[in-house]
Amino acid sequence: MSHPLADLLAEKSVLLADGAMGTNLFAQGLMSGDSPEFWNLDHPERVRKVHQDFVDAGSDLVLTNSFGGNRHRLKLHQAQGRVAELNRAAARIAREVADAAPRKVLVCGSIGPTGEIFQPVGVLSHEEGVEAFAEQAVALAEGGADVLWIETISAREELAAAVEGAARAGLPIVSTMSFDTNGRTMMGLTPEAALGAAHVLPVRPIGFGANCGIGPSQLLHTILAFRNVRDGDDIIVAKGNCGVPEYVEGAIRYSGSPEIMATYAKLARDAGAHIIGGCCGTTAEHVRAMRDALDSHVPATVPTLAEVEALLGPIAFAGSAPAHGAEEPARRRTRRR
Repeated sequence: MSHPLADLLAEKSVLLADGAMGTNLFAQGLMSGDSPEFWNLDHPERVRKVHQDFVDAGSDLVLTNSFGGNRHRLKLHQAQGRVAELNRAAARIAREVADAAPRKVLVCGSIGPTGEIFQPVGVLSHEEGVEAFAEQAVALAEGGADVLWIETISAREELAAAVEGAARAGLPIVSTMSFDTNGRTMMGLTPEAALGAAHVLPVRPIGFGANCGIGPSQLLHTILAFRNVRDGDDIIVAKGNCGVPEYVEGAIRYSGSPEIMATYAKLARDAGAHIIGGCCGTTAEHVRAMRDALDSHVPATVPTLAEVEALLGPIAFAGSAPAHGAEEPARRRTRRR
């Protein structure tokens, strides 16, 4: 079935997503503990600047400022009744920037987790989760999103509720999960189990992948692990953090340089990712380096885990590596500086 994301992929073969909304809003004055979604109405020009910077740097996709825009997350700010207005505003801001771009740019409606634990471990029911995700998804669609982008999910139950709820908006769905130092999501899913869970959902996401995590090398481990169970219909997404966070002079800084993120982008492409971007810590400078790297990239063989570590740093956990991950690295590219 044709949809905007498939059409753009057919045209370009690999798409560059954006970087970190939160990191770049903090740079403009957002305070820890504040709701970024409020800025869609209170400071739309600052949100617009983040989108514009990423588009100028070469992003093909921009994610809306709505990661925490569901009723459960907004309840922490006594704003659970503002889901529709905040999400519509988020999508409209991104839509304005995308429509003014000199090339095709898609708006992806960001949908993050509820922050609640689903039954049977927790108390949130499947039905309650579906309603919350549907409410947000419909508002993002009304604001002009092209795609719904569910991200940073850790539980099979929340993935199922999020996709079912988002499907009510009638837009294509992409979903990503976050994997930690144990090579699993917070709720214990391996990359293979996560992708397998997406495959059997009643509504199957058109794209699936990994975001956030603990840096580009670990993210590459996840993308390589997906190769064990992926099929020809999977659009694989790699959207890793810009290195590891460090506390420097009273602020959180990420260790990833533009050079490291450029290397990560090329390795992710060779590992089989179709959509590549950055998550926490990723600025427009990093995205521009990734754009240049992808535009000049000559495809190479699938990287081994040893090669990933040589170029990007150590992988904390490599227990679910594909068979080729144990091979000796071939000669390629410059080593990490």
